[in-house]
Amino acid sequence: MGSMGAESRRMPFRLVGLAGLLALTLCGLATDARAQAVYGSIAGVVTDTSGAAVPGANVVITSIQRKTVDTVQTNATGFYEKARLLPGRYEVKAELAGFKSKVISAVNVSVDTQTKVDVKLDLGDISETITVNAAEGQLLKTDRADVATIFESKQLTELPVLDRNFTKFLLLTPGTQQQTWQHAASENPQGSTQTMVNGQTFSGTGWQLDGTDNRDVILGIVVVNSTLESIGESKITSQNYDAEFGQAVAGVVSVQTKSGTNSLHGSAFEFAQRDKFQARNPFNQPDKPNPVTGKVLPETKKDQFGASLGGPIQQNKWFFFGDYQGSRNTVGGSQLLTVPTAAARGGDLSAYGINIYDPRTGNPSQRQQFAGNIIPANRLSPQTQAILKLLPLPNAAGTDNGTRNNYIAQGSEAFDADQFNVRMDGRLSERLNAFGRYSFAKYSLSGPTAFGQGGGHELVSLGGNSKVKNHSVASGFDYTINSTTILDFRFGFYQYKVDVLPFDFGTTPAKDAGIPGLNFDDFSSGLPALFINGDRGFNMGSGLGVNRCNCPLAQNEKQWQVVSNLTKVLGNHTVKFGLDVRRALNLRVPSDAHRSGELSF
Repeated sequence: MGSMGAESRRMPFRLVGLAGLLALTLCGLATDARAQAVYGSIAGVVTDTSGAAVPGANVVITSIQRKTVDTVQTNATGFYEKARLLPGRYEVKAELAGFKSKVISAVNVSVDTQTKVDVKLDLGDISETITVNAAEGQLLKTDRADVATIFESKQLTELPVLDRNFTKFLLLTPGTQQQTWQHAASENPQGSTQTMVNGQTFSGTGWQLDGTDNRDVILGIVVVNSTLESIGESKITSQNYDAEFGQAVAGVVSVQTKSGTNSLHGSAFEFAQRDKFQARNPFNQPDKPNPVTGKVLPETKKDQFGASLGGPIQQNKWFFFGDYQGSRNTVGGSQLLTVPTAAARGGDLSAYGINIYDPRTGNPSQRQQFAGNIIPANRLSPQTQAILKLLPLPNAAGTDNGTRNNYIAQGSEAFDADQFNVRMDGRLSERLNAFGRYSFAKYSLSGPTAFGQGGGHELVSLGGNSKVKNHSVASGFDYTINSTTILDFRFGFYQYKVDVLPFDFGTTPAKDAGIPGLNFDDFSSGLPALFINGDRGFNMGSGLGVNRCNCPLAQNEKQWQVVSNLTKVLGNHTVKFGLDVRRALNLRVPSDAHRSGELSF
């Protein structure tokens, strides 16, 4: 093995697809407010009782939670539109002299979705008001053909989902299927589930967090797996998503984090799981307590806890939201494996029921059998004897004269996680809105190996040690230039930093055993990966193919992103220009081929 050479992948500026440099989307109708990655919109037509258009009517749109007010006027065809609205519930009021005012209450606005609210005015005094609940009206989506599933905050926090993992909600969308394999936990401690959408590869799904990219460009997984408490709404689009969402061939998952409201709201939670509530597996777990731990089952202890708080900084103008989630997990695992017997380690293979031939005699088809299938002590490799000392002896009766399935491995994996999100929203004027968000996630994973000092299979998800730190930043503003022109801008940044080490990092067992060319520095330290093929296949040591430890591994990935859109309403048409520029940098030193060596027999 060579010394640790830095493998560097540098990605220059990329102008992203159809959503890239000055991508022009010409929409068929003005009611089609396309691809609002952060916001939603309300649009409709105001008519009188005869169905004639009512031009010049004032339409006042008020946020029920934040009490912010936006006013637009209907055009000559009675059409109105208010784009760039934060997801939530709104009240729509239409008024014009000579007509009774009409209020449509509890109008729900979702991210990347236009809510159509048509208003019919009755003749009368403007001071008279008619109130209609939006649920009683017909708020159908007729402006676009995307196929999407929307999850609101209440659904996300109340639906039972294993480990409260947001990415598993994708499996509730029609046309999705979980990939048959998953990335190693050492590089994906955030638990991003690889899911195929409509048969496409999982890496073809675009992940957006507050309108900025949230997908690792190398592995195709989520960088920040948002806490459920932090999500205001999520939209999963599986077909006919818009060109604004570049780098997506399978689907788009848009997540909008919560913003504060005029009322102070908070929450707290704790979820706990213990091994005392689990049943013993009779096939690979003994019915007697472990002599070390005193327990029949390996220790399992899961605690997930957190809190959130949101509210006003300045009523009707500035709002904040923040949340924290922590996990302290000890997860037990058991495996029924095979290790060499004490007699076999001394050269006595008579119990294995196969003939052992001396490779130094005869030719490949006429070799002399060792007497009694016992290899003389002076013929045993000293290097092999040194490595065998790292393996534990059988601890179970086993089968086939005790030569197979004679070792029960038990152990517990430790996983700690800390995540938090903070967001601020500002209503700077009736024309200008701004927001900013910072998310941080830290993970620590330490898993035992089946054979202790001898390495071998992982008992849960990893045989080794992994530390990951992820950062994500999003900020932006939208500015209403005039009643028909809106400019929005967003900046995004993320960092995905991974460090993985083998369970025996810093040791020199191969060198100590007399195997030349191994363990010459820290990054080639530890046991090599040893593979013994055949019907009694056996692995020990460390490596990606042994215990899912791609180690040592050092990766530092960053991406910067600038997104800007200019939307212009021209009569019954909408013209939209978009710019999406990204620069990605990835410095990765992997161990796909184990740096301590790989020996196969």
